[in-house]
Amino acid sequence: MCNCECNFQLLAPVDGKVLDLSMVPDKIFSRRIVGDGVAIQPKGNIIVAPACGELSVVFKTNHAFGMILENKTEVLVHIGINTLELNGKGFERLAAEGSKVKVGDPIIKFDRDYMEKKGYSVIIPVIITNLENVSNINYLNINSNVKSGEDAILDYKL
Repeated sequence: MCNCECNFQLLAPVDGKVLDLSMVPDKIFSRRIVGDGVAIQPKGNIIVAPACGELSVVFKTNHAFGMILENKTEVLVHIGINTLELNGKGFERLAAEGSKVKVGDPIIKFDRDYMEKKGYSVIIPVIITNLENVSNINYLNINSNVKSGEDAILDYKL
């Protein structure tokens, strides 16, 4: 652990438009019950690592994954709302649980058109879940389009 105030960023895990978390049509996310962050209305269909770390969990249905970053920050990326109900249909795992990943490494490919036709919101919450370890979260590029693995969506301090 560093003694200084260390600044860190999460980059966009998918091409799309960054939205305030309050825009997510699920209270668990919009009320920041599971953590704090932003959401992305995706334009792309490949979800990449938003930072360097370990892919600590990939849900069996491939609709979400968790990471423990090199700085011990825990991040959840959840693809769509209520997409657990799809039982993995429309999702393809591209990285193994437990693997070390770098910013921009592909993690999940999803079929956006299939999900939208089935009536699911494809909005993607990107959440820091261990808030007790972070401070000064700043949301970046709200209402702007971002490129996956390149543009920052939030920064924070440890």
